Amino acid sequence: MAELRCWNCGASLAALPRPITRHMNCPECFEDLHCCRLCRHYLADGVSSCDHERAEPPVHKEGANFCDYFRPNPDAYEPTSESRHARAKANLDALFGNDQGEPNEGEDKAVDPIEQDPARRRLDDLFR
Repeated sequence: MAELRCWNCGASLAALPRPITRHMNCPECFEDLHCCRLCRHYLADGVSSCDHERAEPPVHKEGANFCDYFRPNPDAYEPTSESRHARAKANLDALFGNDQGEPNEGEDKAVDPIEQDPARRRLDDLFR
């Protein structure tokens, strides 16, 4: 049997007692474990996102739930998919730009995006 891993970060859940309860969180990323994303019935591309015929899947697939049909899936972690944290950071970087002085993906290091945007220059001049 494959080792159970967190659906979000891939951390090992071998040290956690079984069965996984609604109150358990990942020891690394603190995401809820008794949720649709860690269940073997979860369908990422499905209309109802659950392949169990009697389950009524909750709206929030990443939050703890009381589903009686929950069965942990050792293959729930997909390292190629982005975690919520990575998606949120990417969305903020896309919205506000990268504030660490590092170029966003695909940007040239020599070009300052603030200097290219005349509206941003006027805004900075206004508040200086």
